[in-house]
Amino acid sequence: MSCWMPGCPALSMCRGLAALPITCLERAKDLKTRLGILLHKPELGHRIGTSSKLQLGSRQRDSSREVLEWRESFDQLLKSKNGVTAFHTFLKTEFSEENLDFWLACEDFKKTRSKTKLASKANRIFEEFVQSEAPREVNIDHETREITRKNLSGATSACFNEAQAKTRTLMEKDSYPRFLKSASYQDMTKQATSRGISKRSHT
Repeated sequence: MSCWMPGCPALSMCRGLAALPITCLERAKDLKTRLGILLHKPELGHRIGTSSKLQLGSRQRDSSREVLEWRESFDQLLKSKNGVTAFHTFLKTEFSEENLDFWLACEDFKKTRSKTKLASKANRIFEEFVQSEAPREVNIDHETREITRKNLSGATSACFNEAQAKTRTLMEKDSYPRFLKSASYQDMTKQATSRGISKRSHT
C-alpha cells in the first residue's frame, strides 16, 4: 500500500514500523509464522485424541479376552491377577477365601531365599492355615497336616507342596466350577462378549 499524501495514516504506520528495532520485527514475523502453523494444523489434537482412544480400546480388548480365558482352565485363572482378585471376591461370599490365601502364601513362600526368613515364614503359615484349630484353617486331611508339620523341622521351599496341592485340587474341583456359574462371572463374560461384538461391528 502506498500513499504520497501528507498526513496519510498508512504513511505514518510505515514510518512507525521502520523506526522499530530489526529484532522486534523478526520476532513478530516468527510469531506470526508459528501461529499460522498451529491454526492450519487442527488435526494435531485429533491425532492425540485418536491415539489415546486406541490405547484404551486395546486395554479393553485385552481385559475382555482375559475374562473369557478364565473359563478355559483353573491355571488360566490363577495366572491372571484380575482373575485371582475376582475369584477371591467370590470365595469371600462362600466364606472359603482362606484356601486361596493359603495357596498365594505358599507361592510367595517359594520365592524366599533367606534360610532364616524361610523358617520364620514357614512357622507363620503353618500356624495361620495348617495346624488344627488354626485361625484360618484350610480343609486338608490329617495325614497331610502331619507331613507338613514334620517338614517344618528342616524348612525348605518345598515344605508346603503337598498341602498346597491338596488345597489347589479342592478349589479346582469344588469352588472354581461354582465361580464360573456365579452371577458375577456371568455378568463379566456378557460384558466381555458384548465388547467383542461391538468391536467387530465397527471394523
